[in-house]
Amino acid sequence: MGQLGKHDLVGMYLYNVTVNVDSDIHDNWLQWMKATHIPDVLASGQFLDCQLTRVMLDEESGVTYAMQYRFASMADYQLYQEIYAPDLQHATQTKYGDKLVAFRTLLEIIDTQSPQL
Repeated sequence: MGQLGKHDLVGMYLYNVTVNVDSDIHDNWLQWMKATHIPDVLASGQFLDCQLTRVMLDEESGVTYAMQYRFASMADYQLYQEIYAPDLQHATQTKYGDKLVAFRTLLEIIDTQSPQL
């Protein structure tokens, strides 16, 4: 797939997963996310890509990250939720238990703008 222009993103969606991770498992969790979990989610075939970001705030406990998985249709998301998400979320819970807290949101890309040069 070639690179998408800014107008090609309009009408697409983001599945945002924000996770606060305890400091004592942070390094292990981050490596596992990059090497295992995100590739497993992308292997479902329902997402176009994933952007892993760290939330930039001073927190009393842990470190917070946001993963943004881009997808083209709500049917892709629904299929992911029905077939793939339960096992992938269970694997995360089994591995890390109460050492992390996650919440999920769906976002629709309405507009993308760049500065006028």
